[in-house]
Amino acid sequence: MTSRIPSVSIIIPNWNGERLLRKNLPKVIQAVKLSSCQTEIIVVDDGSTDESVEYLKTQNSKLKSVCAGRTTTKNLKLKIVENKENRGFIYSCNRGVKEARGEVVVLLNNDVIPEKDFLRYVLPHFEDPKVFAVSFYEPNWSWAKIEWKKGFIEHSPGTKTNTTHVSAWASGGSAAFRKSIWQKLGGFDSLFAPFYWEDIDLSYRAWKRGYQIFWEPKAVVYHQHESTISRFSADYIRLISERNRLLFIWKNITSPRMMLEHKFWLGLKFIRNQGYFRPFLAALIKKPQILSRWLKEFKEKKVSDREIFDKFR
Repeated sequence: MTSRIPSVSIIIPNWNGERLLRKNLPKVIQAVKLSSCQTEIIVVDDGSTDESVEYLKTQNSKLKSVCAGRTTTKNLKLKIVENKENRGFIYSCNRGVKEARGEVVVLLNNDVIPEKDFLRYVLPHFEDPKVFAVSFYEPNWSWAKIEWKKGFIEHSPGTKTNTTHVSAWASGGSAAFRKSIWQKLGGFDSLFAPFYWEDIDLSYRAWKRGYQIFWEPKAVVYHQHESTISRFSADYIRLISERNRLLFIWKNITSPRMMLEHKFWLGLKFIRNQGYFRPFLAALIKKPQILSRWLKEFKEKKVSDREIFDKFR
């Protein structure tokens, strides 16, 4: 019996990325043409001031012309979604998923190029209704590992394998997600804007509700790390990353013992590093927004924090 192949929407957020689109979008289109699934590519332009939209419209016209003459490419559509103003990565991803018609949504940064057969190895995982997401293999990376150390969450790549492996999270720039579960979870949380930890947060919430996430080494993509985040200063990126790690803990950890550990080690951080007050205060400002989110996680959890961390020992 042949399994039904789910429809797919590939979502590419873009902000002033005309150069990257010209370089990478044709390769994404070529990879999708070779797949056997019903596919659409959605580029969400986030208020670009370069020629991104004009280039996309040209590509769309070319693709429509090709599809009209060749039945083999009728499974592919290109859709352009325009934000009137720059709203950020999280908003663009969420809007792309909302616009998507596919049962499986693939998030690709505009600096990511997939191998031609990457979907072939990803889609079979979604035959299991408990699977929420599948992260792709970026060379020099692997499945995602999380640990609870001295009251804080630490993350790192796990030991590489040649077989599918559970992953703590699916990358927001190179992974496939089941749209129905994404919508149920509410997608990326704007609490983490402008960037970082939103994919870890979404994945952790999925694990707490009993869903699963995998890393698939046969689904190969090449991440060139030329995205718009590089336009921010290293100091600002570190500040936001550490602020968001605190927000993640305060929002998601429902274990009383783990939170006691966090408070103890947080106090020691202040003593050892006075500069830590900066990310702490940046997170504290958002504390009023966290209570309702924490209560939701507490009420809907099916798996304990400790059980999740134990999966990645």
